[in-house]
Amino acid sequence: MIAALLSTRQRAALAVLGVAVATIGGAWIFEAMGFAPCELCLKQRIPYYAGIPLAALAAIALQRGGEGAARVALALLGLLFAAGTALALYHSGVELKLFPGPSECTGALRKAGSFDDFRSSLDKMKVVSCDRPALRIFALTLSNWNVLISAALAAIAFRAARGGR
Repeated sequence: MIAALLSTRQRAALAVLGVAVATIGGAWIFEAMGFAPCELCLKQRIPYYAGIPLAALAAIALQRGGEGAARVALALLGLLFAAGTALALYHSGVELKLFPGPSECTGALRKAGSFDDFRSSLDKMKVVSCDRPALRIFALTLSNWNVLISAALAAIAFRAARGGR
């Protein structure tokens, strides 16, 4: 009944908002369960952190009759999640060893100049490997799932920005 009161764009903005919140909440839950995120995992969260308030603003703008502002916000959401899809595809490729990942979380460690340097770096270092997935759900890694989720959110946002149903 409530869905019938909302426009297609409002439903799209609220869908993006809800899925983005659920996705970040899920990431935080896995982290709390002891699955520490790697550097690429943390970067993949950026579109969600930016997209959540943007989706909320789009929904509010539509509620108040700001059709133009909402279309811009939805287009920006599409771009954000398209970039998130690209980053998740890259991370998935790093996990499959298709190409090298960033030096911060893949490959060999650099040699320390002295024992004291080595000991000091151990105190500061907490590296989670980007090329070894810590968790698989239904045979997919979290970065694989993020490819699917980000691509779906980008498609929803772009379609709503264009005015599609």
